Amino acid sequence: MNTSNLAVDTPQRITGAGGGEGTARQAPEAVPKGFSGAILLVSGGFFLVYLLLSARRHATNLSTGYDLGIFTQIVRSYSELSAPHSALKGPDYNTLGDHFHPVLALLGPVYRVFPSSYTLLVCQAALVAFSVVPLMKWAHEVRGRGFGYWVGVSYGASWGLAKLVGFDFHEVAFAVPLLSLSLCAAGRGKWRSAALWALPLVLVKEDLGLTVAAIGAYVAWRGPRVTGIAVAVFGVAATALEMLVVLPYFNPLGQFAYWPPEAAEEAGLLMQAAGALWPPVKWLTLLMIVAPTGFLALRSPLLLVALPTLAWRFTSSNPYYWGTDFHYSAVLMPIAFAAAVHAVSTGFKARRIMPACVVGAVVTGVTLFTHPLHELALPRTWNESARVRTADELLDRIPDGATVAASNRLAAQLADRAVVSEVCLFPRSFPPAEPPEWMIYDTTDNTDPDCATGSLLESDTPEVPGYRTVETRDGISLLRRAGEPTAP
Repeated sequence: MNTSNLAVDTPQRITGAGGGEGTARQAPEAVPKGFSGAILLVSGGFFLVYLLLSARRHATNLSTGYDLGIFTQIVRSYSELSAPHSALKGPDYNTLGDHFHPVLALLGPVYRVFPSSYTLLVCQAALVAFSVVPLMKWAHEVRGRGFGYWVGVSYGASWGLAKLVGFDFHEVAFAVPLLSLSLCAAGRGKWRSAALWALPLVLVKEDLGLTVAAIGAYVAWRGPRVTGIAVAVFGVAATALEMLVVLPYFNPLGQFAYWPPEAAEEAGLLMQAAGALWPPVKWLTLLMIVAPTGFLALRSPLLLVALPTLAWRFTSSNPYYWGTDFHYSAVLMPIAFAAAVHAVSTGFKARRIMPACVVGAVVTGVTLFTHPLHELALPRTWNESARVRTADELLDRIPDGATVAASNRLAAQLADRAVVSEVCLFPRSFPPAEPPEWMIYDTTDNTDPDCATGSLLESDTPEVPGYRTVETRDGISLLRRAGEPTAP
């Protein structure tokens, strides 16, 4: 990185409506055309990387019914102008009783034209890749070309985003660019833009209203108080409405499904607070959030916007929320990198930037080998095994529009052309008088080891009452409801 790019204008205090103050650079220079092309190149490159990774995982049967299959069913419902139902969740299950994500309706028209699970993966790759643009542009304005490249590449390759694109599709893909746009605007002191980009987050997922409130609190602190307070109140009210009214209304049990467990009566507030930071995996997660930024993020108050997400994750009894797996940390990546850019923009000493960038680059380089992006360099990603070919052949024997109970990884392959439930929910997921016509099960699918129905299918001669075996090959069993004609 050229040290001549490390000079920065002295921050200027600005006063917004309502008497708040903020920090802004003096007349930031427009990004030159040459670097605008570089931004598009980096963003476009990551789009291809994300898409190749997720598409190849789906092609090799590594995607799952939970969650790509579920989201395919949701978007398929929207494309048919119906409520967002998912048979994988249960018969006629309205998924607005599970999570509040009406933003997915935006994908309905696209799916109507391209009715495939791959459509969701393409859209997710595009959304996440676009989030690189605001951060890279702002970084260039703050510290020049070298810093802009570092932020763009380090953010795009960050482990949180890699986990998102490497694990199916999720609604938080919409939150990533919205957070990037909102926080870059807030860091620049563009308070109206920060508020307007934050507001749609309440349509992405029910907990993100609290993130909107955190952004509002930051705006009220550093900018126009009235605007910030209004945004904060809106965010809290949206989350309360969604969790207490909308989700319970559509949920079959009449309640929000993800409340944290009640603490024991004898556990005091101090013990409960300590429990939120134990076991140590939670500390590792905190370290992993700021380490890719070379710990620059710790020097900016923008990082506080991450607190609502960390709070609900760490107070949950679900251990999957505590660590770095799955997609849960994707929304924290734009927050961390926006905080890093903001820290540099507020007068961070130039001689300390290079060491921080080196540390961040090393962390990113190491995590490439521990998170999904490195799979693109593995031969198995590009070679379909005999087992995958067998699965594809057996799946092809199931006609479009059929009702099917499938094991988790095979369910994702059918969600865009059949009515799919999960084998391990059968027969609970269908009324006894209406069992699915087909059943297909892969004995190597260990994503649900306690599957009772699956145990019936793991023998050499699989049998399920009411079904006859059509074919068993390479550990994959295809069955059809008794009384139905033989499949071609």
